[in-house]
This record gives sequence, structure tokens and C-alpha cells, in this order.
Amino acid sequence: MEKSYKELMPQITTFIFDVDGVLTDGIVTIFPDGQLIRTMNIKDGYALKLAVKSGYNVCIISGGTNAAVKSRLRGLGITDIYLGADNKIDQLEEYLDIYNIKPENVLYMGDDIPDLPVMKLVGLPACPKDAVPEIQNISLYISQKKGGNGCVRDVIEQVLKVQDKWSLTQE
Repeated sequence: MEKSYKELMPQITTFIFDVDGVLTDGIVTIFPDGQLIRTMNIKDGYALKLAVKSGYNVCIISGGTNAAVKSRLRGLGITDIYLGADNKIDQLEEYLDIYNIKPENVLYMGDDIPDLPVMKLVGLPACPKDAVPEIQNISLYISQKKGGNGCVRDVIEQVLKVQDKWSLTQE
């Protein structure tokens, strides 16, 4: 019998997230000059920063290439950021190899078809409430929050609480 997400959370050492549709709501505003603007949730940012400070591996693998997104993520302490990822499995395997991480210790949160192959390889596939049905079908955890609206905070907070690493006194 397959384990529940609560049974898998104690073994998570690594969080990997997609950007568009997970850290953002998937909406891109296009300005007349062609610049694309995305919006990220500050609560997700707090949880990402806390995960990094608490010693978790945090990685971003995204098909997008926005420099402002990379700058925001670096500001949260995330150093492993793969943008422009056409085949996310390549980046996943490289990342796991560099840090000697086992797939069963990885929580990956994605929302759309490009995330499907990667999510099939990790220990805890997760998604936001508004992920496409194919992603929801393979996710062991579906957040009650939508992409860009706190789903990253939700899943990080749950893992840290299960592992007694969530503290209201941390900055």
C-alpha cells in the first residue's frame, strides 16, 4: 500500500519547486515594451527563506528565464536555480548528483505537464490546488492553496512542523 504524504514528510530533506503556476499564479502581465511581469507571494518567500536557514536543500527548476525571478529567489538564499529547463529530468538528476540526494528525500511541487516526468521520480510529488488534472492525479499532496497564493508556504510549513523545525520565534 502506498504511504500517505504525512508518512513521507519526515524523510524530506530537499524541496524543489517550479516557478510559474507554483511560486506565481501563472498569470503573466505583458507590458507594451514586451516585458513580462510575474507576482510572487511574500508568505511563500518567508517559508523558502526559513527552509534554507533550517538546513534544507532548496532548488528551483523552471522552464521560464526571467532574470527578476532569479534575483528574487537569490535574495531568499536559494542558490540552486535552473531556469530555461526544457527537460527538467536533466536538471533534477544533476542537482541530486551534485548534493548526493536520494530521490525519496525530495518533495517536488509542480503544476503542469512539463513537471510530470520529474514528479514521477521523487519521494513526495505535490501540487497546488489549481494544478492540471494529470499533475493532481500523481500528487501525493495537493495543497488547499492555489499557485502563487501560499501553496509553497503550506507544504514547507507542513514538512517543517512534522520534523519539529517550524518555529514562531525564527526571523
